[in-house]
Amino acid sequence: MLLSACVPPPPVSPTAPRSQAPVPAPRPSPSAPAAPPASDWRDVPITPGDWSYAANAGGSIASFGGVFTLRCAPQAGTITLTRAATPRTAPTTITVTTSDGSRGFTGRSTSAGIEIALPAREKVLDSMAFSRGRFAIASPGETTLYIPSWTEVTRVIEDCR
Repeated sequence: MLLSACVPPPPVSPTAPRSQAPVPAPRPSPSAPAAPPASDWRDVPITPGDWSYAANAGGSIASFGGVFTLRCAPQAGTITLTRAATPRTAPTTITVTTSDGSRGFTGRSTSAGIEIALPAREKVLDSMAFSRGRFAIASPGETTLYIPSWTEVTRVIEDCR
């Protein structure tokens, strides 16, 4: 036993350095899923803007966000709808969509956009006034407008009747 104490301990064999496992690349955090396109025009966000109303001796006008107006011409018994649009040389259509349905009209290009003049008793005007919260104004090549059906619409219509 004493002899074993005089023997130096066996040399420690160097161990091969441990290979480290590769650090996994950080996973990208999931981005918020894109909102699915609205399947119904009534679910699309309202076009930004507010209604304004003005009356004068020549009639009344309601304007929404500088992109849409209703103008009463009481002498002519008409209400003109005008939507801002790029200038055109040919007539184009304006489609008015309400909770009652859709109706297309042939419009003419003016410096203000595309306009249609309707008889003051045209049924689509009532549909716009009483549409459930909003109506839509569409024209080929233009962004569809989703406009709230506020009291200004009704005021202009009533001014012309």
